[in-house]
Amino acid sequence: MTTLTYIAFDGTRFQVEAENGSTVMENAIRNAVPGIEAECGGACACATCHVYVEPEWAETVGEPEAMEEDMLDFAFDVRPTSRLSCQIKVRDELDGLVVRIPERQA
Repeated sequence: MTTLTYIAFDGTRFQVEAENGSTVMENAIRNAVPGIEAECGGACACATCHVYVEPEWAETVGEPEAMEEDMLDFAFDVRPTSRLSCQIKVRDELDGLVVRIPERQA
């Protein structure tokens, strides 16, 4: 299992154990992490699972692909480490990953 930490806009931390192959979004929904709406269910067709990857994790997580970049245009307060959590696949290298949830979703 891989440990993920979500930090809500108010600073509340949510630590969850995630199975490899699942997504950061799926684990947020499964564990009732507030602020991740995931309206499209992970199809990369909205921007309601937007997160900020902590800078020290950005290289390990990787860059968004073209379709995700297009959807990020609709996200609220996009930053250099913005990602759609539905597009981040959990894997061993992400054990300890920390993401922050924006004030609101698009």
